[in-house]
Amino acid sequence: MSKKNLKRNGRYLYAIIEASEEKTFGSIGMDGSDVYLIVEDKTAAVVSDVPNKKIRPQRKNIAAHHAVLNKIMEEITPLPMAFGIIADGEQAIRKILADNRDVFREQFATVSGKVEMGMRISYDVPNIFEYFISTDSEIRAARDQYFGGNREPSQEAKLELGRMFNRQLNANREEYTNQVIEILDDYCDDIKENKCRNEQEVTSLACLINRSDQKRFEEGVFESARHFDNNFSFEYNGPWSPHNFVNILIEL
Repeated sequence: MSKKNLKRNGRYLYAIIEASEEKTFGSIGMDGSDVYLIVEDKTAAVVSDVPNKKIRPQRKNIAAHHAVLNKIMEEITPLPMAFGIIADGEQAIRKILADNRDVFREQFATVSGKVEMGMRISYDVPNIFEYFISTDSEIRAARDQYFGGNREPSQEAKLELGRMFNRQLNANREEYTNQVIEILDDYCDDIKENKCRNEQEVTSLACLINRSDQKRFEEGVFESARHFDNNFSFEYNGPWSPHNFVNILIEL
């Protein structure tokens, strides 16, 4: 056995798929490693050989992880694994497949033939606070009360105005998210809400749809957008592996 093979005694796990035969996908894995299947009873692990040590979440490694998932997605919907799972050789991978067989099959039934689409709504305004001042009479009245007449507002007044802003921001998010989910529910098999990344974001949704329904999903996004004015922007992306709809805890 070569020195290179001795060093690469770990198996990096990208995904689990339904398959009965071994297959290779080319040198698209971590550090250009060959990606291939380890098959056990019609369930297969998508792996590549790597050093049996922790892989850092650097940009190139994360990109390689997602490149493999995207390649698999061209043919079949995988159960995507979290970044950084390394098993101690082929037998450890086979044990994972055997120990989790029922869980994997249950998850296959949920996502088989489907893809994940992302949909995000944001406030398309220069200043989110000024937008709320102009559209919300209570916040505007409080601003005028605390900051009017060239008075220097107290720290408590500033905090209270901030609390009012946050309460209304969250109330709007809940209202608008429910409104959009009610519309998209007719276009999706499942919808999950993700956390907003900043104040500008109104909602961030992960949507599970059939592979063949991507055009129809776009129609659902456009239908949702018609209920909002030009102060809001809509963005959708995908298709992706169904990360938000797969919940598997792998024990090594």
